[in-house]
Amino acid sequence: MKLITAKVLDGHLDIPEGCLREGDVVTLLVPEAEQGFELTLEERAFLLESIAQADRGEVVDGWKLLDEIRD
Repeated sequence: MKLITAKVLDGHLDIPEGCLREGDVVTLLVPEAEQGFELTLEERAFLLESIAQADRGEVVDGWKLLDEIRD
């Protein structure tokens, strides 16, 4: 998994060349606020490490976590 930042230009995503391959499936996370947001270098590094952890299977079941929080 990787993190890509792109902008919408004329109704299309302007994705840096070489970031995606033909046929790749993507999921978009779009802020509801009109101004959007930018990640700091530290936030980007934290997010990329979190993605790497998930890719390695270092995850916690979300339902189990919610049960633990409620107890």
